[in-house]
Amino acid sequence: METKANYIAVGAFVLVCIVALVVALLWLVGAQYSQEFAYYETHFTGAVTGLSKGTAVRYNGIEVGRVDDLQFDPKDPRVVIATMQVDPHLTLHNDSVASIESQGLAGGSYVEIAGGTINAGVLKKKRGQKHPVIKSKPSSLQELFQGTPELIGRLNVISARLIVLLSDDNLKAISGTFANLRDITTAVNKHSLDIESTLTNLSSASRSVDHAARSLDQLSLDADHMITNGGPQLISETRALIASLTRLSNKLEREPNRIIFSDKNEGYKPR
Repeated sequence: METKANYIAVGAFVLVCIVALVVALLWLVGAQYSQEFAYYETHFTGAVTGLSKGTAVRYNGIEVGRVDDLQFDPKDPRVVIATMQVDPHLTLHNDSVASIESQGLAGGSYVEIAGGTINAGVLKKKRGQKHPVIKSKPSSLQELFQGTPELIGRLNVISARLIVLLSDDNLKAISGTFANLRDITTAVNKHSLDIESTLTNLSSASRSVDHAARSLDQLSLDADHMITNGGPQLISETRALIASLTRLSNKLEREPNRIIFSDKNEGYKPR
């Protein structure tokens, strides 16, 4: 009986130790789990193809966590709420933006969190929210698909204009233009020596004109110098000459014989 009682006591002790160990482990795991991640939400409109629980979450290209849950928004079934668990030491700001990106055309999808400035303030949970909500934007692929109709429309317009431009009549006109350009080029090549001679003559003429212009400038300077320095004397002599000529003219009018035959009173004597 005593031996059996000892076995029971040992078994009970071992059982209590096991239960205590399990409780301690659960407590440690819970404490570690609660401190290991910070939780955020983001709301994606439209398809979230490629996302699932465990999908990587990256911040500026660096993996910082995983997608923990995906649920439809009960207020709008077009919106998918993605709950993410990320590194608790990561500080996200109010201007951070989340999007679904792809690792190449054939690669898997992931959630990319980009942006965030210190001046924007730290992102925190607001009233009525279970977790802080990160703003979202369409992925690069979605933006490409959204812009595809507009791009196709522009391509159609360009295509229609090219068809008009490349019509038979326009092609003939373009061919004629190129033919004319070819003829002009050929003619220029044939008369290249003449063109070179003409240019040489023009250059010589230009030098001659320049020389003549410099000569005229020098002549103008000489005339200006003569007028400036010898002007008064020249004017005085000119006035004296005019006065002498005037007196001579007056004498010729009054006494032409005296001027011509001097003061002699003798008339003409034939031999």
